[in-house]
Parts: sequence; structure tokens; C-alpha cells
Amino acid sequence: MKTLVLKVDPQEPDIEKVRLSADFIKKGGLVAFPTETVYGLGADALNGEAVLSLFRVKRRPLDNPPIVHICDVKDVYRLAEMVPFRAKALMERFWPGPLTLIFKRSEVVPDVTVAGLDTIAVRMPRHNVALALIRESGCPIAAPSANLAGKPSPTSAEHVLDDLGGRIDAILDAGPTVVGVESTVLDLTVDPPQVLRPGGTPFEVLREALGGVELNPAVTAEKALWMEKVRSPGVKYKHYAPDAEVVVVEGEVNAVVAKASELVKFYREEGRKVGVLATDETATCYGGCVVKSLGSRRDLAVVARNLFRLLREFDLEGVDVIVAEGVPAEGLGLAVMNRLRKASGYHIVKAR
Repeated sequence: MKTLVLKVDPQEPDIEKVRLSADFIKKGGLVAFPTETVYGLGADALNGEAVLSLFRVKRRPLDNPPIVHICDVKDVYRLAEMVPFRAKALMERFWPGPLTLIFKRSEVVPDVTVAGLDTIAVRMPRHNVALALIRESGCPIAAPSANLAGKPSPTSAEHVLDDLGGRIDAILDAGPTVVGVESTVLDLTVDPPQVLRPGGTPFEVLREALGGVELNPAVTAEKALWMEKVRSPGVKYKHYAPDAEVVVVEGEVNAVVAKASELVKFYREEGRKVGVLATDETATCYGGCVVKSLGSRRDLAVVARNLFRLLREFDLEGVDVIVAEGVPAEGLGLAVMNRLRKASGYHIVKAR
């Protein structure tokens, strides 16, 4: 298969290119498209065969449910069995945007789209290209990240091509994404509501909006938690991992730099090529290795935007092991630390 790459303006996409991509969706095909968070791989959410092919192409386990993307709030009432009152307030305030809401599913949704669960995850992306594609396709679009399962999520069309070129019909290329980490997933089927995956809508903002809201234990876990069924992507399996081994060093900044430097020395003495995922404040502290800065610790939005791109860049440089500095687990930093811990397979070193 030849993958068609269609470059479009992120604000005012060429409608003919969008319609060409929508035709693939209507025929049961797969199209990668940008959202404000990461690039998604889309299929008609109501076409079970199309969604099944999405799982196959991504090599994604069938019990890992994708998020269903919509362009009109009215679609929620078709996809969900019931829409609680507090959901309406959240949709008004946060949609379109990087917040996914979990509802009880309706019977119109194929089992494969929800991984056999009685719930469905829905969001409205804040990106003109994504909204135009959904609208022109005439259906809700199931779209996990447009990468091979387990790899760092794609924040550019080039990342999508690296993983899925020749395996999907088309890519709508609107340049790099803005947020850089996936949407926050909020489960509204429990009381109080629970964040299953931190992301582009910070936990603190949801707590202010809702009052009572909890973090699922998996969000801040320092080891893999056993779970039979999951209601959200990004929870059960190893995710976001580059080819290189990842070690996360957590603690106060000076202690982190000292411990990370020890680890760099240790791995280099083993004959391994080492990368350090640092920040602007610390990047000059390391020598004899490949150093990349996420940005300033004072701007966690920039850190989040750069995370997946830099993990992929380390692989391009042939690094064997990445020593990653932890950042404050607040605001978007909570999502960054969740991704880093998962990318490392919970290989976490505490610096004291």
C-alpha cells in the first residue's frame, strides 16, 4: 500500500484534501490526522471491520479501547446510553479540547470499538483539520495515536510515516501538534469522577471545575499494576517507549543531576551509548553523552510538547540507554511523569 501524504494548513485546511481523506474513512480505510495533542489514526467508529483493521495495523491489543472523536456534541447522545448533568457542564467548558469523557455506551457502538466494555471514551478535538475530517466523513472516528503500539506517540506526520508508512491509506499533515501529550481521560461512570490518564487538561483544572475528582492509582503508580479490564488507553500496557532503555531519575533537582551523572558514568563504562533527557536548567551539567533538553522546568507546557519528539530523536541517534530527569508532577508535568514512568517500564531511580 502507498500512503498518501496530504499537506494542509492547520487553520484552514484544503477541503478537497480533507474530502479525499474522508472518502477513505467512508470505505473502511485508515487515515492519520492531527489533533491538538498527538496525531491520531482514524477509522469509522461504527464500522467494526474498519476498527479491527486499525488494531491490526497498529499491532494494538484488542482489549485496549480507542477514543472516539466527534465534531458535534449531539453525537454524544447517540454514542452514550446516558449523559450525566455534570458531563454537560464539562463539555461546555472544555470541548473542543484535550479532555476525553467516559460514558456508558449505547447499543449503536460495535463491541470492537469499545474493546468489549460497557463504556465508551469520547472527545471533541481542538483542531480544525480533525474537526473537518470528522464532519466530512459523516461518522464518529475511532482514533488511538497513529504509531505502532508501545512506541512514543507521534507529534508530527514524519513520526507517523516512520511507524505506519505503507500500512495506512493517508496522512493529513498539518505540521507539529501543540500540546504534545494525549488528552486527559475522565471516567464519569464512577462517583466521584476519576482521572484514568492525565493529559492535556490538568488535574488541578478539573478539580476546580468539579470539586470532587480523584486520580486513579495507575496515574501515579511507581510499578505496573495488574488490571483485568481497562476503561482507558494508556493504562494497561507498556506505552510511549523508544527502542532505547529508559531510566527515570526523580527527586530534588541537584540530587537528580548528581544521580543522573553517576548513571551516565556507569553506563558509559559498560560501553553503552548514553542519552540524557535534561532540562534547560541542567543540560550543561552532563558530558560525554547525547544531551537533549525538554525545555525549562518553569514551562511544563513546553516540556510536554517536546517529550515524544525527543524520545524518538534519541533512537535516531542510536542511543542504547536514556537517563531521563524527572520534572514536577503538577499541571502538565503530571502527564509527562506518567509517560516517562511508563516508557521506562517503571525503571525509576530515586535521587536523595
